[in-house]
Amino acid sequence: MKLANRLVRAYAFYTIGFLCFIYTMWRIERAAGPGVWVGYVFLFVPIAVYAVIGLLSRTSDLVEYYVAGRRVPAAFNGMATAADWLSAASFIGLAGSIYATGYDGLAYLMGWTGGYCLVAFLLAPYVRKLARYTIPDFLGTRYSSNVVRGIAAMAAILCSFVYLVAQIQGVGLIAMRFIGVDFAIGIACGLAGILVCSFLGGMRAVTWTQVAQYVILISAFLIPVSMIGHKDGLGWVPQLTYGRLMARMEKLDQAVRDAPAERSVRESYRERAAHIDAQIAALPGSYLDEKAHLMRELDALRRRNGPLREIHQREVALEAFPRDAAAARVVWTQRRDDLLSRATDPVPMHEPFPAANDEIRRTHERNFLSLLLCLSLGTASLPHILSRYNTTTSVGSARRSVAWTLFFIALFYVSVPVLAVLIKYEVLTHLVGRPMSDWPAWVTQWHRAEPALISIGDGGGGVIRWSAIRMQPDMVVLAAPEIAGLPYVISGLVAAGALAAALSTADGLLLTIANALSHDVYYHMVDPAASSQRRVTMSKILLLGVALFASYVASLNTGNILFLVGAAFSLAASSFFPVLVLGVFWKRTTQRGAVAGMLAGLGVCVYYIVSTYPYFGQLTGFAGPRWFGIEPISSGVFGVPAGFVATIAVSLFDRAPDAYTKALVDYIRHP
Repeated sequence: MKLANRLVRAYAFYTIGFLCFIYTMWRIERAAGPGVWVGYVFLFVPIAVYAVIGLLSRTSDLVEYYVAGRRVPAAFNGMATAADWLSAASFIGLAGSIYATGYDGLAYLMGWTGGYCLVAFLLAPYVRKLARYTIPDFLGTRYSSNVVRGIAAMAAILCSFVYLVAQIQGVGLIAMRFIGVDFAIGIACGLAGILVCSFLGGMRAVTWTQVAQYVILISAFLIPVSMIGHKDGLGWVPQLTYGRLMARMEKLDQAVRDAPAERSVRESYRERAAHIDAQIAALPGSYLDEKAHLMRELDALRRRNGPLREIHQREVALEAFPRDAAAARVVWTQRRDDLLSRATDPVPMHEPFPAANDEIRRTHERNFLSLLLCLSLGTASLPHILSRYNTTTSVGSARRSVAWTLFFIALFYVSVPVLAVLIKYEVLTHLVGRPMSDWPAWVTQWHRAEPALISIGDGGGGVIRWSAIRMQPDMVVLAAPEIAGLPYVISGLVAAGALAAALSTADGLLLTIANALSHDVYYHMVDPAASSQRRVTMSKILLLGVALFASYVASLNTGNILFLVGAAFSLAASSFFPVLVLGVFWKRTTQRGAVAGMLAGLGVCVYYIVSTYPYFGQLTGFAGPRWFGIEPISSGVFGVPAGFVATIAVSLFDRAPDAYTKALVDYIRHP
């Protein structure tokens, strides 16, 4: 109780101080004017605060480093878990996904929320009861097998690494936009922020840093939502009144769907898609013709000493050109499908599963439900989330901690659809219909920083049309204050919130990977006689190495943030959910059954992602069929059943577990 009281006082002062800092920065901006200095202050001052917390929480004690001494109060563990959970994908990508796809984006909200119900009822109390350091440690103990432990460690590293890359990409995007540095340099800055939080103090430092990060990220989301809502006449709590705005949005959606000028833009996309379709049909000859055409243009420019900018553009285009006809088919098919998606009628935000015919609608519904299922099961299986409940004081505290986690996440999630609606309303009313020669300043700035994030084609008549606007979901939240005309300090605040979300999740993921390597692989399989000090030192060394490698992979910019996170959920669900649930609730589950289940689930999931995701198709030139039309982000819908079937089948044919294993399961399940 004394610790809880001290924490309440400390973080109350911290929250008040942060709000005063925002007000002070606003006053300075009003006096001195906006500038890039705002971005520097809002990015580096919070990192300095996290560094101080990390330094004050440094430790070499094994229990403190791995599980924060198992003394974190339920409410604060809930807040830390919420920060661990609300990643760059949630903060940056979720509102943008709802903005772009409407009803479809709600799958993330419902899936992730439902997942915490599974955590509370199926796993968190039992994981805490066994009181292991990591999830591979839990599975290795439950099945009395280092083989199970090793496969679980491999799976934990894989899904956590994919998730970690997404967070570091988010950090690079934030730094690139708000302090004007190169994407790779932004990633290096983020790496420094991640390491100061987790390197010295492990879970102890990460826990108290994540509580501080939650305060920043929730403030950075709620304050802009309130300000934009008030500006649009919805009051300071638009979460309660934005239904009025949805009625207006319905009329605007109808207008952009039926306007002749908008239909003309969409028709131009269909024509371009038809041209690409003809190229695909003419392969391999069209591939050779296109490549020869590019080379002739480049040679002609060089012979007549053409503009360097045009020469550079042709060189970049030639370098990015597919390496053979098979790769060209994959790339061109993706480009054609992208144009066809832009050629379809705009999707109203309130309309579920819009489709041209019943077959497309059924595929749409299957993908929605599959994604929802994968996110729910993945949430209940993520090693870095389940490990957080090992830091609580008791089994009862772990249950209460899940409830607090849901409360703190709900504060964020109820505001996400509100922001999506507010920003779409701003774009439709203040950007669509403006002359092409009169772009808002924010469009120019974002396009200059990263052209792939936003593009506005000529909609005809020199006027901006809705169908000609191409805005990546990842930029919607970061650009929201500028789109709504708020002070630039609010943009800096949003950047600080996005950075806090990315760093908090990255810290948890990085620690999960390092602990799996140091505790489950090094200590249990390589050197069981290693001292506590040596194990902590090894974890720190591995943490640094993993962080550097993840930063390198993130710098390759291999996929959009939301896809990477979704893939991590499918991987976690396929690898862990069957063996965790069966391990707790079915005594008959055996070591061989667990091995078969993890390998089958993970193998099916990885195969489906590699064979259907366009990035891998470009690398390999192979594109496999999509089973039942399911998107690769939902590959867990195949991996999880494969894991259950393999675990149950092999366990039934295997010898029954011994008396010790049955007694252990009884201990886990009962007080």
